[in-house]
Amino acid sequence: MNSLWLSHFTATSSIGCGLQATLSALRQQRGGLAPCTFDTVDLPTFVGEVAGVDAVQLPTPLAAFDCRNNRLALLGLLQDGFSEAVAAASKKYGPQRVGVFIGTSTSGILQTELAYRRRDPVSGALPADFVYATTHNTFSVADFTRHYLGLSGPAFVVSSACSSSAKVFASARRMMATGLIDAAVVGGVDSLCLTTLYGFNSLGLMSTQACRPFDAGRDGISIGEAAAFALLEPVPVQLDLDAVLLLGVGESSDAHHMSSPHPDGLGARMAMQQALTMAKLGAADIDYVNLHGTATPSNDAAEAKAMSALFGPRTPCSSTKGATGHTLGAAGALEAVICALALQHGLLPGGLNTQQPDPALALNYLLHNREQAVNRVLSNSFGFGGTNCSLIFGRAG
Repeated sequence: MNSLWLSHFTATSSIGCGLQATLSALRQQRGGLAPCTFDTVDLPTFVGEVAGVDAVQLPTPLAAFDCRNNRLALLGLLQDGFSEAVAAASKKYGPQRVGVFIGTSTSGILQTELAYRRRDPVSGALPADFVYATTHNTFSVADFTRHYLGLSGPAFVVSSACSSSAKVFASARRMMATGLIDAAVVGGVDSLCLTTLYGFNSLGLMSTQACRPFDAGRDGISIGEAAAFALLEPVPVQLDLDAVLLLGVGESSDAHHMSSPHPDGLGARMAMQQALTMAKLGAADIDYVNLHGTATPSNDAAEAKAMSALFGPRTPCSSTKGATGHTLGAAGALEAVICALALQHGLLPGGLNTQQPDPALALNYLLHNREQAVNRVLSNSFGFGGTNCSLIFGRAG
């Protein structure tokens, strides 16, 4: 089994809720980054915050799951008829035959941060209404998603830093290949929290302006939040020409360093090559690469070396993190949906905020949108510790 069908997909991020808003922002080259005013954070940085998350209310039977991450997940699940599509798949295959695999990095850790502010002043005990298992716990978002969608198949969370929600595509593919499930809901959800913002700041990785991937003056990331989902099904006999397929997956773990990528992009190159091999494609068959492109000096340089080794200087590429920010555990799924939109609408998105591409990085980096026929795209997601994943998507026709 190789290809899988993305029968439905959706994305919610700082550039918009749902596919139409996301596509419109990409076409207009409109970003969602703004100076950080999140909660009590006092840092000179930009973030990609999703509007309206605090107003989302979970269904009463699922109130125990209430936290920002699960509210963001619900906001995402409500877009583009996605929940209805999953309900149809559940009826077709049976709820026990549909898996749920979600990527996240911090899950509902904000709920714990808020709880610590309300500790008992004498004993230090956390408030009685704080429930770790259904909020902060990494599994919480997958547990909430399967309960909300009424599914009872296998469910788990991948938390491998910034490759998390790319790797769930590989997990689902393996589950389907072994016959354990017939379809899968995959996705990524990560929400803003103080731990992430202050943590990345302590590492010296955050920019004081909207991030500039692959710019000669790039100086760090802008953190964002997002919820993105796809429904994976077997490829049917007949498909619309614009149907999107998962053609290949590549994973590697070079374990070079806790937070710095291999300087030559070794793991990144391995992941991309594996994806090409699985898809039975050559580098020349890829029309566009959505780069991991975090806008840190070392990350972009390492990825550029890996890209140059495989693709040379010709393949069009860009990072969409200049628009959405780095959504961490949700980045892989969010950028998978952006790639799906690129395929369906013939749009190669230009990278926002980048003014002068670094001349030391020999890439065909797009500063402006390009409209052309797009048949196959590759999306990169690389995480701390050298955990890497590359996905290849293509049009059915």
